[in-house]
Amino acid sequence: MSNSSSITQFLLLAFADTRELQLLHFWLFLGIYLAALLGNGLIIITIACDHHLHTPMYFFLLNLALLNIGSISNTVPKSMASSLWDTRAISYAGCAAQVFLVFFFIGAEFSLLTVMSYDRYVAICSPLHYGTLLGSRACVHMAAAAWGAGFLTALLHTANTFSLPLCQGNSVEQFFCEVPQILKRSCSHSDLREDGFIRFTACLAFGFFLFIVASYMQIFRAVLRIPSEHGRHKAFSMCLPHLAVFSLFFSTDMIAYLKPPSISSPSLNLVVSFLYSVVPPALNPLIYSFRNQQLKDAVWKLVTGCSS
Repeated sequence: MSNSSSITQFLLLAFADTRELQLLHFWLFLGIYLAALLGNGLIIITIACDHHLHTPMYFFLLNLALLNIGSISNTVPKSMASSLWDTRAISYAGCAAQVFLVFFFIGAEFSLLTVMSYDRYVAICSPLHYGTLLGSRACVHMAAAAWGAGFLTALLHTANTFSLPLCQGNSVEQFFCEVPQILKRSCSHSDLREDGFIRFTACLAFGFFLFIVASYMQIFRAVLRIPSEHGRHKAFSMCLPHLAVFSLFFSTDMIAYLKPPSISSPSLNLVVSFLYSVVPPALNPLIYSFRNQQLKDAVWKLVTGCSS
């Protein structure tokens, strides 16, 4: 293939070669996907329907649930269809759309998780100023900024990646279209520009990570001053899983996009991408939401049809 204009489709990496393993992959991903849709869907419906949950924390949780559904729907259904129908092909436009949405959801989620850590910091460390700092208008602006940051990040990386000439074949060593794998198909030194953009984005993400860690450190300091042991345990049981899941999301993203070619392998790429693209959307409902007693009670009332 002489250049990118001759490429009409890409070939994704197959999870398995035998029909039995392909079907196993299909059913496994179907179970994860349905669990993610159910968990995040329940959060969205519950928060939207219960006026007691119309607070900043739950507003941001609703936005996170929307991002989770979009993120996992961008990659998993196509991979399931590939295994079910034994095909690896994805159109050029479909690949570009996947890259755009991957960056969109990653950028928006990084930004939103940073906002959520600020929300918890103010709620625990400055409760008297909570209503002033996190009013309804401020919350809408912060959520819009998070979605906007994702859109701008996606637009920058997608436009730059697909403006490169591609002449090293059309095989993508990943179960969805991922920028590092597409850059391997480039025959131009211009791919160094996209590498620079990725490193710049990684620096911004690292700044978000430091802000979140600093916020939780202040939260932990405040929690340690709580006289009640039950209160301390409750606060730690909520905050530590948040930090652990975000750390997994951040570290696997950094490995996927910044690891040197010398340690790259199809199996490592597959595991790392699975950990940042599939696991967080499925786990976030459990970690961020269903450990919250108020939200669990609201979900139970919604499911059983109890009145408030």
